[in-house]
Amino acid sequence: MQGGMDELLTLLEENALRSPETIGKLLGRPADEVRRQIKQLEEDKIILAYKAIVDDEKAERNKVKAVIEVRITPERGGGFNRLAARIARYPEVTSCFLMSGSYDLLVFIEGATLREVATFVSEKLATISGVLSTATHFTLKPYKEQGVLMLPDENEERLQISP
Repeated sequence: MQGGMDELLTLLEENALRSPETIGKLLGRPADEVRRQIKQLEEDKIILAYKAIVDDEKAERNKVKAVIEVRITPERGGGFNRLAARIARYPEVTSCFLMSGSYDLLVFIEGATLREVATFVSEKLATISGVLSTATHFTLKPYKEQGVLMLPDENEERLQISP
């Protein structure tokens, strides 16, 4: 990757809403050059998407999220790729990673209800040929997501101490 692109990517990862003018000032480059570089990064599929990190509780969105450990049988000639890609294509799946250790894939999913998530695991994921086992862990409360602290205000956390 060209020199300075890593700095640009870091600034965009920190805040994708920064304007090319602001980024240009931070990097000591003209805004037009920054615009061209961002466009090239998008065309080269280095930048894949821009997303907002939302506090679902404050937004009153009652999503049920789970992390699933999945053990699978690698396929001859394709390893884990074809099966992992099949799992990743489900709309319920928000992330899917090949892992080292005691399981093969780590799958993050979201659903509207606990039953919806459980049904996905039991009727879709666990029934795929090549899936050996699953272990589902429901997320209860986020403290940090994608580098962003999701902690309540400090005033809410402080306990009253009596003299």
